[in-house]
Amino acid sequence: MTKDHNFTLLEYDLYHLNDNISSIAIDTEAMGLSLHRDRLCLVQIYTNDSQTYLIHFPKPIFDKSPNLKHVLTNPQILKIFHYGRFDMAILMKSFDIKIHHVFCTKIASRLARTFTDKHSLKDLCKELLNVELQKNEQTSDWGGNLNHKQLKYASNDVIYLQQIKDILQKMLIRENRLDMAQACFDFLTTRAYMDIVAGENFDVFPYKMLR
Repeated sequence: MTKDHNFTLLEYDLYHLNDNISSIAIDTEAMGLSLHRDRLCLVQIYTNDSQTYLIHFPKPIFDKSPNLKHVLTNPQILKIFHYGRFDMAILMKSFDIKIHHVFCTKIASRLARTFTDKHSLKDLCKELLNVELQKNEQTSDWGGNLNHKQLKYASNDVIYLQQIKDILQKMLIRENRLDMAQACFDFLTTRAYMDIVAGENFDVFPYKMLR
C-alpha cells in the first residue's frame, strides 16, 4: 500500500468503505480499448467523503477483490462514470458482476449541452470547472509498475466527476431532459453486457435492417 496526500494506492482490493458513502466516481485504465483483447489494470474510485483510492491489478487476477465487488454491485451507491459503457463493461467482465445505479457524464453532456460537440472529460473540466486536465499519460503502459505521473493522472480522472455530475444534472433538469438521461443510464448495464457477449460493434438498433 502506498499513501499519497491525494490518493491511496492498493493492490487487488479496496478498503471497506464507510456506510455513509452514497456515491462514488469511477474510472478504469486497461492495456487498451479492446474489451476482448485488453485486460483491466487499474480502478480509480473517488468517494463523496473526498477519498481517492487507486486499486492496481499488476496481474490479471480478479478473484481477490470482495470489497471492490461489493461496492460496485451495491444498489444504494450511485456510480458516476465518464463514458460508462467501456468502464462498466470491463469491470463487469473482469469481476463477473452486473453494475446498476449509474450516472454517465458523457451521456449527460451530450443530452444537456447540445450547443457543442465537445464532450470529453478534458473539455468538461475546462468548460464547467475551469480546470486544465492533463492527459499526457493516457496512452502509457498500465500493465507494469506504475510511476507517480501515471498515478496522479489516474487520480485526476475521477476527482472532478462528482462536481461535473452536479452541474450537468441541473442542466438536464432545466432542459427537461433528466428522464431521458436516466433511461439512458438505466440501459447502460444492458449495453455493456451486450459489448461483452456480442462485441462492441454489435448494434441492436441499426438504422437499416438487413434481411
